[in-house]
Formats: sequence, structure tokens, C-alpha cells
Amino acid sequence: MRLLLIEDDVTLGRSLKAGLQQFSQKDVDWVRTAAEARAAWFARGEHADPYEAVITDVDLPDGNGIDLIRIARNRRVKTPVLIMSEREHVADRVHGLDAGADDYLVKPVACDEIAARLRAIRRRMHGPVDERKVLGALAIDTTARLVTLCDEPIDLSAREFTVLMALARRPGAIVSRAQIESALYGWDSGADSNTIEVYVHHLRRKLGASTIQTQRGLGYRLVAPMLS
Repeated sequence: MRLLLIEDDVTLGRSLKAGLQQFSQKDVDWVRTAAEARAAWFARGEHADPYEAVITDVDLPDGNGIDLIRIARNRRVKTPVLIMSEREHVADRVHGLDAGADDYLVKPVACDEIAARLRAIRRRMHGPVDERKVLGALAIDTTARLVTLCDEPIDLSAREFTVLMALARRPGAIVSRAQIESALYGWDSGADSNTIEVYVHHLRRKLGASTIQTQRGLGYRLVAPMLS
């Protein structure tokens, strides 16, 4: 499942998309207008839920995020919605929640907090969710950001963990350089091909050389570690 981000500010939207992909480990569709949001969110019919959650600003160039929420609820679309807005008054928060939002955050908002709020919404709706990814002897706790190999903790830098999670979201599948670059986009420096090679090299040294396979011209894929 994917997340839908509705944010008209280009710089903020780009940063939030990259950050949400990193912290929530979900694919993120980013749109900048109410019209684009309606096309993305409601394109599959009145009762379809194409997204696991929606994060929306209130003030959009061609409409209002709260109106989008009302349309969704009137159509019985149950997708969880988190509002993030510069409107900070209690009346604004009450207005948004009464319209059908599940949570309301005042900007500026950290991506890890948005991801945590989304997890809390999901727990309220569906109960506790296992946040562990296991691939053979390799285990990743996405909430605690803890990696273990054969039950032994592996010390990873924040960027190494980001690259590992970009691969772990689709274990066994090829992940392109562009997808890894997107996951690293939120850091203070751009991610070029050499940067990715460096982090992959570090991960192979810590997790085993065969754990990350290079698919020449395509990208990389994560497989279960081969243990001696």
C-alpha cells in the first residue's frame, strides 16, 4: 500500500516525500493541488481505499484539504487522514477533526513524528502491527531502528540504515539507484552513484558480501545472508 501526500509547497513536499519514504517505509505519491488529489484518491470508485493513509495540507491552490476529507467521508472512503497545517488555533484543529480527519499536526512537522502518528492511527484501527522485517538471520526493527544478524546487534549509521531499508522494503526484488537516491534525498547532501556504492560497500562488510547483490545496469537487491 502507498501513502498520498497533498502539499503545494515544492521544497516542503519534496522533503516530506523523501522523509516519509525513509521513516514509514512506504511508497509515497505526492500531489500539489486539490484536483490532483481527487484524481489520485477517488479514481477507483466511491468505496475504494487506494491508499493506506493520506497526509494533507489545508490550504491548497485550488481548494481546501478539509473539503477533500468531507468528500471522502461522504463517499464512505475510510482512508485514515492526517492534517498538517500552519493553522494552529484550537478552532482550526477542531474543525479539521470534526470534518473526518484522524489527527492534526501544526507545521513545522518532523517526518519521523508523522510516521509515528500514522502508526498510532493504524494501531487504533487494526491493533498492534509487527514492525519487524526478517530475512533469514537478518532482522530489522523499523520502529526501534535496530538491525540484528544472528541475534547480534549490527551498528549502522543513519545513512546506512536508510539504504538498507530502501532495499528491505522489497526483499529479493531489484531496487534501482534512483529509488535509493530518493530515500537518501532528505539528507544535507545529494546522493550520487559513488555515495551509494560506499554505503553498499559498508553494508556488505557488516552484513555479509552476498547479502546485497548488484544487478548491473539495474540496481541492487537484498537477499538472505549466507552464513558459514
